Amino acid sequence: MQGFSTRLTTNSRLPALDLDGFVFGEIFSDHMFCMDYKDGAWRDGEIIPYGPIAMEPGSMVLHYAQMAFEGLKAFRGGDNVLRLFRPEQNARRLRESCERMCIPAIDEDLFIAAIEQLVDVDRGWVPDRAGHALYIRPLVFSTEPHLEVRPSRAFRFLVLTCPVGSYFDGDRSGLSLKVEEIFSRTASEGGVGACKTAANYATTFQSGSQSRSDGFDQVLWLDGAHHSYIEEAGLMNVFFKIDGTVVTPELNGAILPGVTRDSVITFLHDQAVRVEERQISIAEVVDAARQGSLEEIFATGTAASVAPVASLTFRSERLRPSEVLPGPVTNDLFERLTGIQYGRLPDPHQWTRIVSG
Repeated sequence: MQGFSTRLTTNSRLPALDLDGFVFGEIFSDHMFCMDYKDGAWRDGEIIPYGPIAMEPGSMVLHYAQMAFEGLKAFRGGDNVLRLFRPEQNARRLRESCERMCIPAIDEDLFIAAIEQLVDVDRGWVPDRAGHALYIRPLVFSTEPHLEVRPSRAFRFLVLTCPVGSYFDGDRSGLSLKVEEIFSRTASEGGVGACKTAANYATTFQSGSQSRSDGFDQVLWLDGAHHSYIEEAGLMNVFFKIDGTVVTPELNGAILPGVTRDSVITFLHDQAVRVEERQISIAEVVDAARQGSLEEIFATGTAASVAPVASLTFRSERLRPSEVLPGPVTNDLFERLTGIQYGRLPDPHQWTRIVSG
């Protein structure tokens, strides 16, 4: 694919970057990718200096939340090679989210080409430090200034990047989860839970903020219809190892189909570990914990990688897995995933994509 036009910044902020002095997602790199949809087509993609964008107050995204986004990372290995991890999966998921949100599809090859060129331009921003990476945030949103309740006719596609460390400050001692029985993340049927769209995240803020005030790291979400079946942990997919079998909620339209989730399931199959994707009730997990058969809990996501869970609080009862943290399966998955992402281990499924310089 032909390269995109590039306008470089004349005032790079890279020399002032302090990897010891920032939190996840607060510092953005020098450039961004921008492309507009108008007259029925995506046109004129370019890489420009990162900065404010002009939007009319009537832009439909501000009123009706017609948007979708993605999240992936670029990793710098010990060999100084930059790698993306399964970007075609993010391209496919964005296309599916756009379809659900009535947004014109972005060609998957164009999506990957834009990311590769942007990462190459800002390759100096990819941290050379263990556990660090360049987080990549593609997003597409409606821009037509109109208040009629209908799909927009104009859109903008942006890609931003920011250097990041560990989402949980490198803590491998385990997360604490609080089971949420009042609020719901999304509708159980017919909603947009399987899409990566802003509304799914805004609805978690109230419960998440309250749980942190109560001393927990994240919320364990249950289904919206009955508050009986487990869906996600915070913004992550969640897994339970019970009597040697790893169980995770099935993709039912209410759960985001995580790229890390799919990778972890593949790793488990590679190791002949029994995996079940099915409905799993909070009652089943509570009973397993009380009986001592709940061996491990872990959560997965692009930002968090594979994160061990130390405790699960249900109706004031704090339940803990029996294995010493991080559990052996959790730790093996973390080492396999990050080993491939940083180029330390072979890539048997050819999931990484090298960013040429």
